[in-house]
Amino acid sequence: MPYKNILLIDDDSDDTLFFIEAVNAVNREVECRTMLNPAKAWDELQALEELPDIIFLDYNMPMVTGLEFIKRMQAVERLKHIEVIVLSTPPEEVMVPWLDRNNTPVKYISKPTSIEELTEILNELL
Repeated sequence: MPYKNILLIDDDSDDTLFFIEAVNAVNREVECRTMLNPAKAWDELQALEELPDIIFLDYNMPMVTGLEFIKRMQAVERLKHIEVIVLSTPPEEVMVPWLDRNNTPVKYISKPTSIEELTEILNELL
């Protein structure tokens, strides 16, 4: 599925800049919106007329964790169809089983350490 509208929710401003740079390297026609505050992102997501095609979500955030955000989305009919990819620092071998145990059917990617690695990952996804 070609994604045209991406939402990144990550409380680290450096990581958001890194992500936008990688998205632009893959496809400049994709609109990428970022939000640093997960609580505010939740409020705005519910109010949006045009929903994102996909959400990249950090797991370790203050106020609202990635898991809590996903659970909230799953409880709202209008939002539960949006694909979510958790992009966070813990290794996949730790997080994937944990997400499975918490009935959270989302894809998980450990945050890459280089722009090239992130660009490669996004190139496969977008």
